[in-house]
Amino acid sequence: MLGEYRIEGRRAAEIAASVERAVGSGDLEPGQLLPPMRELAERLGVNPNTVAAAYRTLRERGVIETAGRRGSRVRSKPATTGREYIRVEVPDGVRDVADGNPDRGLLPGLAESFAAAAERSDREAVMYGAAAVEPELARLARAALDADGVPGGPVVVTSGSLDAIERVLAVHLKPGDAVAVEDPGWGSLLDLAPALGLRTVGVGVDDEGPLPGDVRRALEAGARALIVTDRAQNPTGAAVSATRARALRSVLAEYPETLLIEDDHGHRIVDLPLHPLAGVTRSWAFVRSVAKAYGPDLRLAVLTGDPVTVDRVHGRQRLGPGWVSHLLQRAVVHLWAGGAVDAKAVAAAYGRRRDALIDALKERGIKAYGRSGMNVWIPVPDETGAVARLLHSGWAVAPGARFRMSAPPGIRITVSTLTPDDIEPLADAVASAVGPAPARRYM
Repeated sequence: MLGEYRIEGRRAAEIAASVERAVGSGDLEPGQLLPPMRELAERLGVNPNTVAAAYRTLRERGVIETAGRRGSRVRSKPATTGREYIRVEVPDGVRDVADGNPDRGLLPGLAESFAAAAERSDREAVMYGAAAVEPELARLARAALDADGVPGGPVVVTSGSLDAIERVLAVHLKPGDAVAVEDPGWGSLLDLAPALGLRTVGVGVDDEGPLPGDVRRALEAGARALIVTDRAQNPTGAAVSATRARALRSVLAEYPETLLIEDDHGHRIVDLPLHPLAGVTRSWAFVRSVAKAYGPDLRLAVLTGDPVTVDRVHGRQRLGPGWVSHLLQRAVVHLWAGGAVDAKAVAAAYGRRRDALIDALKERGIKAYGRSGMNVWIPVPDETGAVARLLHSGWAVAPGARFRMSAPPGIRITVSTLTPDDIEPLADAVASAVGPAPARRYM
């Protein structure tokens, strides 16, 4: 059953660590069946409850999954095999269009804002017991949310979007629960859910967002949560349209107990209007990060939602980091209030680059997608071959495997650093690497 590997340990933590080490090293492979709890307890000379506790820990960490009488198996994609490792090493002389970073030239300078925040902090030092959220940041964030039609709700601040999503999932769901996620979708999120012991259910995406039929099937099958990217979806650039939002709200209305999490990934870099879904279900959360428009190192996101969700997140945060630095919050307030980012100009710059590449690929018989944001998604028949051939041609692209579960193969190109002179050579290289592809739905 386990080949040459022997699980060791006398305590639950030792047994769990033994299994996890074996998964990480490859001695236990995805899908491999673990011994029944009583059998392993007898072999190790411990109480069956000790093994049960070890298996429970492994489930919660996303290392194994249990299917009743069919036993416990190593997860098909355990949390120890992160998608971040599915990347291309970029040799000298090769252009990196895989990293997903914004254009440095479109990011604002930070020195003035941090100097102003530091000066204020010298005058008004933040001490233990202070409110977690800067009042002016909450006011500005709430005003922007109101203007975009996001339902009213309290505001908390987290260390980026993924931190917010993790906290919302953790306060609502338990290990073994299913979460409906976009496929293809954000690779970090596809890793996070199994790491929390949650099961992911893929939902197809087109240019207008998640497919309502797929969402309905996922919820019918028992998914307790749905995570949606409203704009600039990574990796496809999808943006939820007004028509699609109505269809998705209609589906969600049939499942009011669903936890809905929305990530407005394109805030301040997209000129398409927001069509929020929030408010249809009893539990919901809406997240906005400053990373794409103001800089990835500004680890700050604003989270709003129904009062119970926000209160749970705030309470759990208080027991951990306590709060996000007020120095950082005050710097972001200065950036917002001073109009440091011209959102229309940024959106137009990314739009020109996306459209130019998509049009050039179309002329060469290659279908590509990218309605919003800074990425273009290209379906390919042979993902590994396409990545290798493009690397040989001087272009490093992101393998679609970082973003997919069961969606067809593809590659992602980040347009942030592209110039007009890059478009034709890159399109030629892609066409040579993948060849003409038949038109098809790419999710």
